[in-house]
Amino acid sequence: MKRAGRTMVERTSKFLLIVAGSVCFMLILYQYVGPGLSLGAPSGRSYQEELDLFPTPDPHYVKKYYFPVRELERRLAFDMKGDDVIVFLHIQKTGGTTFGRHLVQNVRLEVPCDCRPGQKKCTCYRPNRRETWLFSRFSTGWSCGLHADWTELTNCVPGVLDKRESASAAVSFPAALHQNLHHRTSGLPLPPTN
Repeated sequence: MKRAGRTMVERTSKFLLIVAGSVCFMLILYQYVGPGLSLGAPSGRSYQEELDLFPTPDPHYVKKYYFPVRELERRLAFDMKGDDVIVFLHIQKTGGTTFGRHLVQNVRLEVPCDCRPGQKKCTCYRPNRRETWLFSRFSTGWSCGLHADWTELTNCVPGVLDKRESASAAVSFPAALHQNLHHRTSGLPLPPTN
């Protein structure tokens, strides 16, 4: 009789273990699948309304920077056939690598950049001569050092271009994902606008 009692307890504990495991599995499954289902929100609002985390502006939020519309929408004239050079200021963790690759691979130009498989750098020459129009990691490499800042680029770019092409660039326009971030944060003068 003792033997039968043990098996009954063992069976009961195995059954409870299976039930508890199934309940845990269903809870985890519901957490992953449930939010995607349109079962309606418990608050009575629609699912789209639930997605809007901040429907009204926070009255305690104070803007740290103000960017005038004219500055955000200003246009620069760039003459690729002239002496203008785009200097790409690479800022870490802002998508700079993707944007830099896009500049050398996907921009439609009269003479596109020549990117060869297996090489990290591309040659980006002007349509009428063998001079580069782009100063970036993917066209000239890290010529001014790894993740050179605005000051380092300002001091380094003319010398590097002189060495590479034996002629200095007339104008350098900064290009960054955050428009003129260097001007807003450091108070440096803006490049001339045409």
